[in-house]
Amino acid sequence: MASSTFSGDETAPFFGFLGAAAALVFSCMGAAYGTAKSGVGVASMGVMRPELVMKSIVPVVMAGVLGEPSRVSKEQPPLARFVLRVSSSGPGRRPYISPVHERLLRTSDDFVWPVDSTFLGRFIIDVEFLDLKICPLNGGEASPVWPADGLMQSVSTQSTLRCLSRMLDEGIHADVTINTTEGTLRAHKAVLSATSPVFQSMFNHDLKEKESSTIHIKDMSLESCMALLSYLYGTIKQENFWKHRLALLGAANRYDIADLKDACEESLLEDINSTNVLARLQEAWLYQLNTLKKGCLMYLFDFGKIYDVRDEVNDFFRHADRDLMMEMFQEVLTVWKPL
Repeated sequence: MASSTFSGDETAPFFGFLGAAAALVFSCMGAAYGTAKSGVGVASMGVMRPELVMKSIVPVVMAGVLGEPSRVSKEQPPLARFVLRVSSSGPGRRPYISPVHERLLRTSDDFVWPVDSTFLGRFIIDVEFLDLKICPLNGGEASPVWPADGLMQSVSTQSTLRCLSRMLDEGIHADVTINTTEGTLRAHKAVLSATSPVFQSMFNHDLKEKESSTIHIKDMSLESCMALLSYLYGTIKQENFWKHRLALLGAANRYDIADLKDACEESLLEDINSTNVLARLQEAWLYQLNTLKKGCLMYLFDFGKIYDVRDEVNDFFRHADRDLMMEMFQEVLTVWKPL
């Protein structure tokens, strides 16, 4: 009988194959787990913010593109002008807006941008590209990748907004007075009518606003009313919008300004937390903001944050609408699963 010539440990092949198999199994499990978690994240975004689903997928695709630059991007690296907007999810947050950056994007290292601020907790980073140019292979001046018509449109829009800002600030040919509890403002019937069907109806029919050229807005402060006019004239600043968004939401609902109402709903949805979720839910019910209402209910029950506000819930139920309470109860039944 021939004897074995193996001189090493006879168990080595077994443990070698076992290690290789374990590596394959755990790598596949890790990939599957990562894919599942990213899928859950995209699916959650599809429920709470369906309009941002593609935005949540784009970074994954761009990571692959930037990880292996194409031949064109290597030979003709784009020259980009952009600004960064960073907003924190904490209460009383103030968004950070960077100065305009201009950078030649050759490799993935060129996509590391400094932010001169500190943010705690969750935050959102938006990159707005103002211009993107590519240098020709044979040299010469860089040309924009976007059509020149778009650039001219942007210049024209900025010029128009500057003119509207002067009309509002200096009262150029203003023909209507707005009375608030703290003072008066001057505006233009044409601008108000073009942005709100309610204002248009006031000036088209024989109402007191048309006869006196005066509008009384007693439930808004002078500063909030100025923020409303700034929005209608297209000159509102981001910080003013955040500061007065609740008052703007009420005005948008009262004067049927649909785009302002949508902007307020989107803004209120971005910074839901335990201190404001019940108030946001009440506002969503009052102004019929279904997306905001769905986001608040998901935050409370799907994410289990109802336990963080259990002391405030009793007082909330004493003042909440009966139908809203029924929806909350139905959400509990949907989320709760018996063991």
